[in-house]
Amino acid sequence: MLTLFLVACQPPSLPVTDAPPSDTVDTVDTSDTEDSGDPSGCEASGWTSGRYDMDHGGVERTFRVHVPEGYDPANPAPLVVAFHGWGGDGTEFVGSSVVTGQADERGYVVIAPVGLGSGQPDQSWNSWSFRGSTTGIGGDGEPICDDAATTDYDYDSCDGVSENGCSWTHCQDDDVDFAVELVALAKENLCIDPERVFAVGGSNGGMFSWELGQNEASASTFRAIAPLIGLPHRGYLNPPARDGGMPVLSITGMGDRTVPPGEWEDPAYTTTTDGDAYYYTGATGITQVWAEAQGCDVTQPAAVVDVGVSEVECRSYCAGDGAWPPVLDCRSEMGHTYQFSWSWPLILDFFDQVE
Repeated sequence: MLTLFLVACQPPSLPVTDAPPSDTVDTVDTSDTEDSGDPSGCEASGWTSGRYDMDHGGVERTFRVHVPEGYDPANPAPLVVAFHGWGGDGTEFVGSSVVTGQADERGYVVIAPVGLGSGQPDQSWNSWSFRGSTTGIGGDGEPICDDAATTDYDYDSCDGVSENGCSWTHCQDDDVDFAVELVALAKENLCIDPERVFAVGGSNGGMFSWELGQNEASASTFRAIAPLIGLPHRGYLNPPARDGGMPVLSITGMGDRTVPPGEWEDPAYTTTTDGDAYYYTGATGITQVWAEAQGCDVTQPAAVVDVGVSEVECRSYCAGDGAWPPVLDCRSEMGHTYQFSWSWPLILDFFDQVE
């Protein structure tokens, strides 16, 4: 079991992973990258499992690719783009034998990009930027933290962007555009099913995966998302920007002091109690909004959904018609940990059922 251990006084957490993949690096040319919507990488030799670099707007970005055993370049494969937590890297997901083993069994390509912040000019923690994390301002116009009770994590690259001491991610590059371009590049180098491209994220990466669903620039790229112990900052209760809504599996921990989900049926925001005081949307509040986007009735309490996993309780405001509903709010008694042994198979089970 892979566990993410909490680091005191830091918003997300630093992971412990299995042995990382090879550090052999290939640089890819993105100058002609264009997302046509077609699996243009089919029949091409393309990528193999390994680490790659690409230029994005003059910024070097790094990512790891796991190509599943039995991959057939003539048959489009589903793709999961997995975003690590604050201070993590590409090995957080593809360094896990559970993640790669399940991907091999089910035929999923997994791409794990690396955030920015550990290099110049920041010399801090690798991070993903999303609504409020750079400015320090929530969707309600108020700070995303209690500034006086929170450590100042401000990145040098955010000078002129951050409006208070609550800012805690980088400002070096447009992460949303990078994610979209990365998927387009994957379609050129691998045989990817354009209707089965999914985003997963842990902690800070989970917060960013909500952004990918809420942002008009990226929502059409991803078919569904699965944030793991990550929620948007307070006030950002935006619905998905994809027409007809977007399926989401939200997994949180009732014992999580870093990104607490709140109580069932309580749509209020929550507050970090791990040494800092950041404000997040509650799991109920954001899943209600996403359920409404699916046309579901949120005036009645969410119903329990049996997903066959004893470690977690899942509820939904949407009917499943025999299959799992498109918006699932799943909570375990865990803290700020990933617990891939059951969470990763659950995530792929959910993606398998997305039509």
